[in-house]
Parts: sequence; C-alpha cells; structure tokens
Amino acid sequence: MANILIIDDEHSIRETLEIFLTKKGHDVYQAPNGTEGLTLFTRNKPDVVILDIRLPDLSGLEVLEQIQQDECPAKVIMVTSYQDMKTAIRTMQQGAYDYLRKPLDIDDMERVIDQALQVLEIEQEVPLLEEIEEPENLEVIIGKSEKMLDVFKMIGLLSQNRAPVLIQGETGTGKELTARMIHRNSPYHDEPFVTFDCSSVVETLLESELFGHEKGSFTGASRTNKGKIEMTGKGTLFLDEVGELPLALQKKLLGFLQRREYMRVGGTQGLRARCRVITATNRNLAMMVQQRKFREDLYYRLKVVTLHLPPLRDRASDIPLLVNHFLHKINLELGTDVARLQDGALARLMAYSWPGNVREFENTLVEAVVRARGKVVLLDDLEKILSTHDVLSAQKGGASSLSMIEKDHIEVVLAEVGWNRAEASRQLGITVPTLRSKIRKYGIIPPESE
Repeated sequence: MANILIIDDEHSIRETLEIFLTKKGHDVYQAPNGTEGLTLFTRNKPDVVILDIRLPDLSGLEVLEQIQQDECPAKVIMVTSYQDMKTAIRTMQQGAYDYLRKPLDIDDMERVIDQALQVLEIEQEVPLLEEIEEPENLEVIIGKSEKMLDVFKMIGLLSQNRAPVLIQGETGTGKELTARMIHRNSPYHDEPFVTFDCSSVVETLLESELFGHEKGSFTGASRTNKGKIEMTGKGTLFLDEVGELPLALQKKLLGFLQRREYMRVGGTQGLRARCRVITATNRNLAMMVQQRKFREDLYYRLKVVTLHLPPLRDRASDIPLLVNHFLHKINLELGTDVARLQDGALARLMAYSWPGNVREFENTLVEAVVRARGKVVLLDDLEKILSTHDVLSAQKGGASSLSMIEKDHIEVVLAEVGWNRAEASRQLGITVPTLRSKIRKYGIIPPESE
C-alpha cells in the first residue's frame, strides 16, 4: 500500500490514525513534533504526510515549506483544531493537498488519503494525453475531425477573396475566431480587424456605434466620432449577432453594402468604405425572414457565402486535442502546471453535450485546473462542475429538443446563482448580452424580486 507519516503533538490522534491506517494495509510512522517529523520524512520518503498546524517546536507551515523543497512528491494533508481562514488559505497556497479540521472524521480522512494516493499514482504514470507542439499564437482553431477539416478548407478559400461571409453556428462554436482566421490569412491581414456585437449596444446608440456621428447630432454628442465602419478602413468588419439588429438599422446596413457609401448620424456628406464585412449569428435568419423580423434583401446580401460551424457534440473526436490545447493555454495564463486527466475524465468530457460548445468547454477546464491539487484534473472535480449543467439527464429523456434542453439548462443555472446574469454567463460559457438574448428568445421570466 502506502507509506504515511503522521506529525501531530496529540498522542491520542497519532495512535488512533496509526491503528486505523495500519488496518488498511499502510505502513505508518509518527512524530510528536516538527523536528522529528522532518527526520522521519527524510528517512522514509512517505507518500502522504498528515501534518498538524500547531506543533510545539516548528509551525506546521514551516514543516510544510521544508517538505515542499524536497524532491519527494509527498501529498501533505494539514489538520488543525483552529478555524482560521488565513491559515487555511496559506496552507493551500504553499502546496498542501488538503486541509481538515479537528475533531477529525475518520471517513473524511480515509477519502482524502485515497484521493491523494490516486493523484500520486496518476502523476507517476505515462501522460494520458499525447504531447503536441503548440503554436506560439494560442488563438487558433483546434480540430482534426472531418467537419473541422471542411471548415479549414472554407477558411482557406474565403481568405483569398473579399466576398461577404455569413458564419452560422451555436453559441460558443468560435464564430469570431473563425472570422479572425479568415482575416489573418488574407492579403489584408495587416489592416484592422474590428468587431461589433449587435446585441451588446442599446438600440438608440446602435446606428452611432456602427456609422459614427457628427458633433451635435444628438444630446451628448459633444464631438464627431468615427463609427466601426470608418475605423475598419480596408480591413475586416465583423458583425456578431447580426440577427439582433432592429429593422430600421438593417435597412441602412443594406444601403451601405449595396453602395459602399454611408453617412454618419447627423451628417450630410457621404463617406466611402472599402472594408470586408463578415457577419455571424446563432439564430435561424431564414425563419426570421419568414416571420418578417429580418429583411429578406439583407439576408441574401449577407449570405453570399455561408460557413456553418459544427457544435462540439458533433465533433467529439476533437476533444482530446482541445484538452491538450486548453491545458497548455490555461497553464500559461494562470501559472499552473496541470497537464493530465484522471482515468475516466476524458470519457466524461466526450460524453457531455456541451450546449455552450468550445467556450463552455474552456471555462470548464479553467475551473477544473483551479480545483486541481497537483498536476491532475480529477474526475470528481469534473463531475462537480458538470453537475451544475445537468444536461445529460435531459438528453436521456429523448423527448426534449436541443432548444428545450438549452432553455431548461439556462433556467437551472439562473436559479442557482440567484439570477446574477454575470455569474450565469460565466458558468454557461456565453456573454452577458447573449444570455439576455436567450432569455428573451425563450421567454424566461425572472422571479418577481428581480
């Protein structure tokens, strides 16, 4: 089994733990103070150390610091009878595996020890995921599935011309990143790439944001402002959530696309523009046209070429690559060193439906890395994160459409976070404006207190 070292000045605790752990088949050593504990640690190289915070000679934190400097990869479980928030935080910051309070619950202790040993075993195995050479620029589209190869081919073709492109895909599939890839691989890659989220600006300011305004054109217009079109120059203008544009502004956008000329709000002089326009939506624009919510002439002007992005559930074979990519990216951004998944964790990720697609996938891995103790993402941690989504059970029912699953999922998350839209958006892996749009789309009604 395992070598376990107990460092605690309470004799009864040392004896009770030694008897229990010995019966479980472990080799157990004990010390009543930090100095003797460090001597036993150096001599026996234990797998797990159970370390009291308050010792008669050295503090538990001092002992922990010395243990952390040793090459022995022991997992240290801190114990204390004091409920001290600062100490709990410091122990975890210094690399303790876990922190338990006295009086000790023997079942909790057994669970934490078993988990720590499992992490040690995984860390000493051959890496679960194949190491890949990561590009210097981490803003890339990851995938080797047939569906993604088709997308890559289209990006290659579209980057050679300036035709308008309509990118369609569910929330989080990477529509903006795809537009950036088209721009980055085009002859105009040195020109600006300007994004405009049509759902993120209040309706009264949409026209000004897109086309600009002249000084004095409306209350508060103290100076002339360039709009997104003018700022783009010869580059690429990316209009995200284009289905959210009000009909009046759709007409002006159509006029611009037809004539390549526009006027600022309050202006009298026509301005020319040479930018490429790429639009994106997660809505069914054809249905919106039938419902008279989107102009038919604008729809056909935008969809000269349509690029469909597959949802993550339709390309599950790409998930191992995505895990490698995002773990590398997250480690760089957070200064962590998590590089592997516990057995069963990858299968769990591949079985999940990912209603928020790649954005939700990345956010889930970020949370899993933050929860990780050591270099391994545990299946237990993933289960806790994904249980808040609870989509699999809805899918097993078979009667719900994907839209109904998404609606139910959003309602559950909003209820859990008390209708805190920012937190709900983070958990869902979508933006706050997109969440507001979905609340309107599905007719989700907040509690009266909201």
